[in-house]
Amino acid sequence: MLNRALQSEFLTADEGVFLFEHAATATLAHTADTLRRMRKPGEIVTWIIDRNVNTTNVCVANCKFCNFYRIPGHKEAYITTMEQYREKIDETIRLGGEQLLLQGGHHPELGLSFYTGLFRELKRHYPQIKLHALGPPEVAHICKLENMSHHDVLSELVAAGLDSLPGAGAEILHDRVRRLISQGKCGGGEWLDIMRAAHKLNLTTSATMMFGHVETLQERFEHMVWIREVQQEKPEGAKGFIAFIPWTFQDVDTTLTRVRGVHNAVTADEYVRMIALSRIMLPNIENIQASWLTVGKAAAQLCLHAGANDFGSIMIEENVVSAAGAPHRFTSAGIQAAIREAGFTPRLRNQQYNYRELPSGMEQQEIVY
Repeated sequence: MLNRALQSEFLTADEGVFLFEHAATATLAHTADTLRRMRKPGEIVTWIIDRNVNTTNVCVANCKFCNFYRIPGHKEAYITTMEQYREKIDETIRLGGEQLLLQGGHHPELGLSFYTGLFRELKRHYPQIKLHALGPPEVAHICKLENMSHHDVLSELVAAGLDSLPGAGAEILHDRVRRLISQGKCGGGEWLDIMRAAHKLNLTTSATMMFGHVETLQERFEHMVWIREVQQEKPEGAKGFIAFIPWTFQDVDTTLTRVRGVHNAVTADEYVRMIALSRIMLPNIENIQASWLTVGKAAAQLCLHAGANDFGSIMIEENVVSAAGAPHRFTSAGIQAAIREAGFTPRLRNQQYNYRELPSGMEQQEIVY
């Protein structure tokens, strides 16, 4: 199986499960590292400076792993104002960032005109800022509110300034899992269909997987196979899924933990194995990102020797995963030092995975939230 993987053959979900259950971690890591070096030669590991800004915390999806959302009418509910955006973007630019990861909840009253108006206003004030915004569940929510197709909603968002579409809300794409943890979101099939529509519009996307909760091993690997299949379908010339980011369920005070007793039991070894198997199972996705936010520095560094070639973002601001217990933080200096400690050369990138030079005059001390 591993020899076939080294020839960039597609392994089945059953074969992925077999490797997870029977192959040694060192063997998986070696194979994945070999594949990474074939796809991304050299010792460079990329990272990015961006900020996760939330449009709103109002959401009716009622995900069982989310502590961030508030129901409509809650005293802590908010919609971010333009003044707040400007303050956050100004700070992001001072810290060397050029991108917003812009996401929020399924607000029942915020339709397409709200987002197109917001994107145009942000681009008017900050034409240099890239909008890596929303995600398939939010797009599906807008489609339902407006009774519009995925293609038409995405086309309007792109015309208003959307630069790329995150792989948010994938969790596990199997609908058995989604019924248990995120029933208010779109199903796995619709998530994949929205990504198909995005790729037809030449909109760059990423894909994620949140694991370590109620899913089976089989469902993890089916998730990867489905993403791989959508990547195979992308039009010639489109980048499609530019990266895959697996991360672990964060369980602090979530409904899934309090009510159902579900805990994240993923060890560092298991996470490294899943990173390696992501590289092995997804030969048609160029970049594999290690989620230091959820597993910490040491485990993420090991992943750089097991198929990962990207260390993600310093995340000047991040509210959703942190609300469920993710405690880790990096500064620009810290993330580069961590990459060097692991034996690699850090390179700042943009969302398209093109290298950037460190901005001159960039403030070196980031605010830690």
